[in-house]
Amino acid sequence: MPAVGIILGSDSDLPKVKECFEILDEFGVEYEVLVSSAHRSPEMTVAWVKSARDRGMKAIIAIAGGAAHLPGVVASHTTLPVIGIPVETNIAGGLDSILSILQMPAGIPVGTMAAGKSGGVNAALYALSIMSVSDASIADKISSYRKKIENKIEDKNRVIKETGLMNYIKNLEGK
Repeated sequence: MPAVGIILGSDSDLPKVKECFEILDEFGVEYEVLVSSAHRSPEMTVAWVKSARDRGMKAIIAIAGGAAHLPGVVASHTTLPVIGIPVETNIAGGLDSILSILQMPAGIPVGTMAAGKSGGVNAALYALSIMSVSDASIADKISSYRKKIENKIEDKNRVIKETGLMNYIKNLEGK
C-alpha cells in the first residue's frame, strides 16, 4: 500500500524529480505516481486526491511548473499534508513556479520545496519526516541517512587534505 502519493502535471517532469523517487526507494517506502493536470484532467486529479487517505497515503507530493496550480488544487481537496515541488521553466528558471506554489491563500497550506533536484530530494525527506512522527523505523532511517551525508562531507575534506586543494579542484572540473 503506497504511503506517499506523487502527482505531476506532466510526464516530462519525471526526470526532473527522479531523486525524489530514489530517496523513497532507498528508504523502502512505497509510493504511487499519477500524471494528472489540474487544468487538463481536473476530474481525474480530484478523484485521485480524494481517495488518497482511504488508500493509506500519509502525504502527497505535487509537482508542477509554470502556473503551478496543481499543488494548491491538490491541497484544496485533502487534509493530508501536501508538499509542492516547483519545476524549473524557461520563463523564469522556476521562480514563477516557486511563487505560484508558495503564495497559497491562508487556510490551504502547501509546503514548498526548491525547484529541481534539491526540491525532489527534500520533498521526499519531508514526507518521510512527516511519517516518522508515527513510525520510529523511518525516524531511525532518517538519522542514518543524515549520518551518511555527514560522512560524505568528512570524506571530501580528507581527500582535499590528502591530494591538495588545487588537485581536488582539477578533479572536480574533470567530472
